[in-house]
Amino acid sequence: MIRYPILAEKTEIGITAPSSGIPKEMHGLLESSIQKLKDKGYSVVSGETAWTQEKARSASAKKRAEEFNEMMRDESIGLIFPPWGGELLIETLEYIDFDNIREKWVLGYSDISLLLLVITLKTGIATAHGTSLLDLRGEESDETTGMWESVLSNKEGDTVIQYSSERYQEDWDFDNPTPHIFNLTEETHWKTVSGHDGKFEGRLLGGCMDTIRHLIGTPFGNVQSFKEGHIPDEPILWYLENCEMSIVELRRTLVHMKLAGWFKDASAIMFGRSSSDIPVEDYTVQDVYQDLSEELGIPIVYDIDCGHMPPQITFINGAYAEVEVKAGNGMVSQTFR
Repeated sequence: MIRYPILAEKTEIGITAPSSGIPKEMHGLLESSIQKLKDKGYSVVSGETAWTQEKARSASAKKRAEEFNEMMRDESIGLIFPPWGGELLIETLEYIDFDNIREKWVLGYSDISLLLLVITLKTGIATAHGTSLLDLRGEESDETTGMWESVLSNKEGDTVIQYSSERYQEDWDFDNPTPHIFNLTEETHWKTVSGHDGKFEGRLLGGCMDTIRHLIGTPFGNVQSFKEGHIPDEPILWYLENCEMSIVELRRTLVHMKLAGWFKDASAIMFGRSSSDIPVEDYTVQDVYQDLSEELGIPIVYDIDCGHMPPQITFINGAYAEVEVKAGNGMVSQTFR
């Protein structure tokens, strides 16, 4: 059984940085993002960690965890929204009070996806992989990014449908943001290893492989226990993205995940776009996906709207999803059951 939080109208949003905070010279971006939330009618409470950054993290592991635990205990907060990702969230896991996680949304991606996955695996509470707070500071949001509110506002039993974007951003150009922040210049095209259209379904789990791979073999990454305790006899539909790994490191990571049993009884795997998909010798990312598809005997879709080449579909860890890929376009239906 999966438990789903609800994003109530005008709820309070808690901003904390369990990974990286915002350095002083960029505080204006965070202030703009907070104001956009207030303009939508949300009240906002910000922790200290969101405003500090030193030695590749916002604060000590204990301080980051304590601030997160405090916001999780605060009944007035309905959504915990880190400003962005980072590098060292894994340091906080041993200090987070997972026994007292409340049913409230946590939203983010990149390093934040590690925390999202752990919460869902250990508690059965759904978490939201999607936009970061700083990507909402524009005058408007593109259609794909802007779906985060609609998705998180669904109630148990509801179904929400999202579609692939029309265009995506190939490179970050921080000095020339558009009204919706991203420079969406490239045509989106979802692809399959088989080259054919397809439909598949299952319980969603996933995140940034650079970070979530380090959960393997720890008490925080027990996929089998999650399956037995919360989704017995149901397949997992994985969504994954590669931020900085080389092609061969990606291959090693996927084999590691396979050997650890993460892909046992999976229905399909979906991969986000990546700027790191540079061939090593004559070994390409398409080769990686082809090898994995043949080994697992399941469909593989790639270049979906997920990860560090925005925009992003909002994927809910634990939700039951039906995905269709047709003529390069994607449809994701998620049911909160």
